[in-house]
Amino acid sequence: MGLSRATLGFTGLFFMAASILLIFLTLLGGANNSNPLNKIYFMEAETGNIPGAPPLSRWTFWNLCGVSNGNNACGDTHADFPLDPPSHRNFNTTQNVPHQFIGTNHYFLTSRFMFPFIIIGLFFAVCSFFTGMLAICTRVAGYLSGFLAWIALTFQIITTCLMTAVFVQGRNAFNSNGQASHLGVKAFAFMWTASVCEFLSCLLYCLGGAVGRKDTSSGYSGRKERRRGFFSSLRPNSVKSQKKEGTNYA
Repeated sequence: MGLSRATLGFTGLFFMAASILLIFLTLLGGANNSNPLNKIYFMEAETGNIPGAPPLSRWTFWNLCGVSNGNNACGDTHADFPLDPPSHRNFNTTQNVPHQFIGTNHYFLTSRFMFPFIIIGLFFAVCSFFTGMLAICTRVAGYLSGFLAWIALTFQIITTCLMTAVFVQGRNAFNSNGQASHLGVKAFAFMWTASVCEFLSCLLYCLGGAVGRKDTSSGYSGRKERRRGFFSSLRPNSVKSQKKEGTNYA
């Protein structure tokens, strides 16, 4: 027995809601020091030998944070905070900073582009969530929700790939300089899981739109055959009547 449009639409709505929650947690990680946002970060590195830097540094969307009792210890927030250790935005020095960060804008630009892409993707995800409420009962809303989910998924994948590329490279740079570094497991798990949820939501919305679609071509061909049978049934009677009239006139 096939799944109904309501079941597919509701399941797609569930996955979209899950992805929005995970994206919000990642986006707001480091925005303040409350739980669970103080546990979410992209990368942690030992920076105690860099002048003016804390012993451990964590990068988030909002700040370069220290670490206290295993949690983020963030100060003032700045939206779209970049990974750029030598600049004034991070440590404002090149002393003991890995050479891979010096003389390049690669890390700065890649990490800065993450923020607008995640905001755009989140906008379309929220739109898809609200139209998904109608996808439970209408086919058009199912296709519309699937289209919006596809746009959200595109920007979500771009953001996640940028995040993975820049912070994996940053981690390797710190490790090669003798400064132990590792990625934030929660942020990466949330972002990749959100991408999978949006893909499943897009698929389920489109399947929900396809459920119950009538084959109009078969109906049209059936009506055509019935009309053809009706006229063919009339044709012999008309011929017989003409022959009968001809006989009488003779």
